[in-house]
Amino acid sequence: MAEHALKIGLVGPLPPPSGGMANQTEQLALLLSGEGCSVELIQVNAPYRPAWAGRIKGVRAVARMLPYLATLWRSAGRVDLMHVMANSGWSWHLFAAPAIWIGWLRGCPVVVNYRGGEAGSFLAKSLASVRPSLQRASALVVPSGFLESVFGKHGIGTIVVPNIINLERFNSDRVAAQTLEAPRLLVARNLEPIYDNGTALRAFALVLARHPGARLVVAGSGPQRAELEQLVAELGMAHAVTFTGRVDNAGMAALYRDADIMLNPSTVDNMPNSVLEALASGAVVVSTNVGGVPFLVDHDKTALLVPPRDPQAMADAVLRVTDEPGLATALRVAGLRYVQQYAWAGVKPRLMAVYRSVLKPGTPKMATNP
Repeated sequence: MAEHALKIGLVGPLPPPSGGMANQTEQLALLLSGEGCSVELIQVNAPYRPAWAGRIKGVRAVARMLPYLATLWRSAGRVDLMHVMANSGWSWHLFAAPAIWIGWLRGCPVVVNYRGGEAGSFLAKSLASVRPSLQRASALVVPSGFLESVFGKHGIGTIVVPNIINLERFNSDRVAAQTLEAPRLLVARNLEPIYDNGTALRAFALVLARHPGARLVVAGSGPQRAELEQLVAELGMAHAVTFTGRVDNAGMAALYRDADIMLNPSTVDNMPNSVLEALASGAVVVSTNVGGVPFLVDHDKTALLVPPRDPQAMADAVLRVTDEPGLATALRVAGLRYVQQYAWAGVKPRLMAVYRSVLKPGTPKMATNP
């Protein structure tokens, strides 16, 4: 069969703001284009046009949905397949489900790339409305064994294709650590309740009591910022904690490289890119053991895992790292080795195999770079 540039309709959010799904969408578009694919981006968070429509409740939903649906319809008639970045809740119903149905109506194969950390509760509540859409998708891809097991409980088959980490941006040249008397800590989650940044702050207060020179950077934005800043003031550590607000990808890479330890206090998680990016940058990861995190890292081998909502346990784990340079070095070396599998070179064959499996009979053989 003659080769041609595989035409892919990629549906998902784009930065700003930077976030796991938005970053993955943007990165995947660039990587697929670099492989010779023709990528049409269908942005679910496109700017409102006209801009004033985004300021009027009720009007803004229509102002975004109508152009989105029209773009989906046109794209589904042009591309060889659609790759839909999907999440839980209203994001599924408003963006993923319409993309699946439009692809099905137009005879265009749809690969659903589901990434929601709250998949368990979402499916338990909404399976009756979600299943008909999934039945019309050509393949369901998830980034972790955790989500594979969540869907498997409902008899829904999935294919695991890991997230992609940009190891050119997130990397490390640091040498073996000595005992850390003034550790630099980082939290890289949005300031929202499910990420429980308050636990990280309370844990840091315990670390600060042992290491007065310790410093914490909280990199993220969200509705809890004022509340968390008030907590920092109440704990008497405003001198040691910096809130950066929203940070772009280049800025995050610099923050990871500057950190000795990254804290992930989340209460709900799937396959957090922040954990992988921290490991790739040579930071030791101390994370809660929720959701997909134990599928992602091994306790005492590539990270230290603690129960959620337990500041003392998180602080104790940090103090193990500061007091045991051999442990810190072992975790760092193992983490750097582990994340190599998330480079594009390792993920690409798995994703391309999914694409090949869903292409309609008679589709010309795709042309991608070796």
